[in-house]
Amino acid sequence: MRIEKQGEEIILKKFKHKLVGGVLVLSLSGVLAACADDPEETDEDTGGDDAGENGEDVEEEEEDDTAAAEGGDLILAMGSDAVDLDPHGSNDTSSTHVRYQIYDKLVDFDENTEVQPELAEDYEQIEDDTWEFNLKEGVTFHNGETFDADDVVATLERVTDEEFASEKLFLYEMIEDIEAVDEHTVHITTEYPFAPLEFHLAHDGGGMMSAAAIEEEENGERNLDTEPVGTGPFELENWEQGNEVVLTRFDDYHGGPVSIDSATYRVVDEQLTRTSMVDNNEAHIADDIEPTQMDQLENMEGVSTSSIESLRMDYIGMNNEVEPFDDRDVRRALNMAVDKDTIIEGVFEGYGEEAIGALNPLVFGYSDDLDPIEYNPEEAESLLEDAGYEDGFEATLLVEDVDQVNLQIAEIIQDDLQDIGIDLSIEQQEWGALLDTTAEGEYEMVMLGWTTVTGDADYAMHPLFHSDNHGPPGNRTFYDNEETDELLDAGRQESDDDERIEIYTEAQQTIIDDATILPLVHDDFRAGISDSVEGIIHKADGIYDLREVELVGDDVDGGGY
Repeated sequence: MRIEKQGEEIILKKFKHKLVGGVLVLSLSGVLAACADDPEETDEDTGGDDAGENGEDVEEEEEDDTAAAEGGDLILAMGSDAVDLDPHGSNDTSSTHVRYQIYDKLVDFDENTEVQPELAEDYEQIEDDTWEFNLKEGVTFHNGETFDADDVVATLERVTDEEFASEKLFLYEMIEDIEAVDEHTVHITTEYPFAPLEFHLAHDGGGMMSAAAIEEEENGERNLDTEPVGTGPFELENWEQGNEVVLTRFDDYHGGPVSIDSATYRVVDEQLTRTSMVDNNEAHIADDIEPTQMDQLENMEGVSTSSIESLRMDYIGMNNEVEPFDDRDVRRALNMAVDKDTIIEGVFEGYGEEAIGALNPLVFGYSDDLDPIEYNPEEAESLLEDAGYEDGFEATLLVEDVDQVNLQIAEIIQDDLQDIGIDLSIEQQEWGALLDTTAEGEYEMVMLGWTTVTGDADYAMHPLFHSDNHGPPGNRTFYDNEETDELLDAGRQESDDDERIEIYTEAQQTIIDDATILPLVHDDFRAGISDSVEGIIHKADGIYDLREVELVGDDVDGGGY
């Protein structure tokens, strides 16, 4: 069975679906419903007769039986808890999963990673450095306030306030002025022409906040980390940190209320437990599934698997400010010593592809014309000897404590580095603690990932490799190269696409040569989804869009696990 969806082809297997080269993933039940009218489909294909006992057409009755029931609680079993619910807070995927449902932005990415108006009715670039946004009318915040231009001004002034020191500042630091022209018109002026502004506004950090709620926080009357106020389809009901986040439907949502009553993000750090929860009707979605578990999910009755090409890059970061990783030759030696083919085939079982540099192939600015560091353990030993480490050295690699895939990768790297005389210890840390440790530079090596949610090279490279962004914004390797800084500054100020690609190609090669990171893999995002879920969109940044979700024939009880 083959289905065309918005110009992209989806290939389906039994209990499995994967979008090739795109981002849209449908639940299997929804896809089957879309196929029900295939004139070539037989009774055997549909699993039933086309007529009742007396030859009467029963199509309408069958449709009634499968109609989506209004309401229900969608249960998502997630590997990690949110860090905070403030759009200007932590820049991590676990938090974004929840914030995406609470906060709308001026613009958002659709399922094809194209920017579309959201809280803006429309927008345009009226000058090289000025954008005009015409806002939707009649939009209400969860606190009952009406959304208008003053909220846009308050939101963007907050995130660009250097004293506030948001981790998202790097996304908006080029904004020079935000003007409320009238109640529903905003002008945003940048310090220089900034081509990817609309993509940055579609980032999680562009979530529009209530000016009244911001003022309440400033007066000590509200904590926006835990008491969010957005305009999104869901509002926060309860957050039991470390256990679950419960969101309920916002009935005054400007796009119309969603079908389901609530969405519960349940924190289940064990991947096998998440998998069994979907199998045992205790959850609708099991997020972050290991490749080795995909076959098991595919063979479960009433469960589909989702695997999408992502905008992600997994990598080993090396602290460029501590010995011996302040030596470029040492970092290059580690890059040469790790056999990525073993990792991709042995751990990822063919999901994803090898990463050779700073950009994912799906990101604007990626270039095939690069000279990567090839696997060459003999050359690695020679470099270490020249650097004065002929006897090797000891180092510690930090890995998130609940991520079994990362632990498997770490063990392969441990073996590879042992072959060139490096004694690598693996230390597992809780995700929040790991972020704090690396933000302060109190480590030697760390396994991290970066998802370029804007789809543009600026977001992939400026936070990770510009010296202005040491620590929390993204440059946790504390890499500092004046040439790289100049290239990244030029790339974000150039308006011509061809010129930008040339600049980012040069920057990619410089970063490869400096070996500040050891790029590993562009992994797919994988999940198990109950067939009772229809209308869910699994995006290339890993986030689930729940606005069109319906629960059909739902028997998930959401009980304990």
